[in-house]
Amino acid sequence: MKRPRKVVTSTNVQPETITSITTSTTDPYTAAREALDRDGFVVLSASLFPSFDLDALRSAASRITTAARDGSWPYIRTLPKQFPPWPQDPSHGIWGVQHLLHPSNPDHLVFARSYFDAELLRYVGALIGCEQEDLTMELYNMLVRPDKPFELRWHRDDIPSTATSDEERQRLDKPACHAQWNLALYDDSSLVLVPGSHRRARTPAERAADPYQAHVPAQISVRLKAGEVAFYNNNIFHRGVYDCTKERMTLHGSIGTKKAGMQRARNVLQHGVGEWAGQWDLDGEEGEWVERAKGMRKRLVELGGESGQVGFFAEDE
Repeated sequence: MKRPRKVVTSTNVQPETITSITTSTTDPYTAAREALDRDGFVVLSASLFPSFDLDALRSAASRITTAARDGSWPYIRTLPKQFPPWPQDPSHGIWGVQHLLHPSNPDHLVFARSYFDAELLRYVGALIGCEQEDLTMELYNMLVRPDKPFELRWHRDDIPSTATSDEERQRLDKPACHAQWNLALYDDSSLVLVPGSHRRARTPAERAADPYQAHVPAQISVRLKAGEVAFYNNNIFHRGVYDCTKERMTLHGSIGTKKAGMQRARNVLQHGVGEWAGQWDLDGEEGEWVERAKGMRKRLVELGGESGQVGFFAEDE
């Protein structure tokens, strides 16, 4: 497993404009879809999600992060590993907290209200072009301040770095079957990406780049204010650069569609969500989100039952 000998500071180029959808945007759902298709990412204003309770989310996030750091919450992303499976030993530091919706999390309902938020789901449906009744529960995790300087290598989530240009194009030509987003609870500029790279194979410069190269042509940092949501194509050419001196609690979610079938099974189930989703009991819970959650969870359980053993995308990295 190759890792960098040292962490270098990224010198990111900022774009002149980043498409940001606000309450004043005409037809924000269509505008968001157009931006995602064109650029591979889109930033949505916090004002679009009035039901998000940022204070409650921050408090819940702080409690589970503390539990993750002291070893009492076992579902963690541990340094220096980038992809699952992660060791459950936090002694070398963590950079993420897994399974926010797990029923053993005392605050799972706090996170569930944001994950199954009606307005968020409207955007998800618009971005992947599916009806609400087809949406499938996938993942809800959190990216946190690492305990030491840490960076992710340049990658696409579902295309290995060994893929040829033809193999990349074949995968990128397939329609999107899920939406992935970051909801920043504190200002966050950790996501670095190359706009438009989700629509093409890597350039010669990108192929030749060191996996942890501080700058590649046309890269930007996606700068989020607290409460903003960034949706992005998971196969855009991207990486993460994490500042261990700055607080970070960014909810990292994905939702799919039942039409995707086995195409999404490995990327979702490799995180272990299928091990507990069927036991997540919402009977007796109140709120307009509950019935949506039951249906989406049911579709995830069905996907797990059909998939069997799915393996890992990059087990040794």
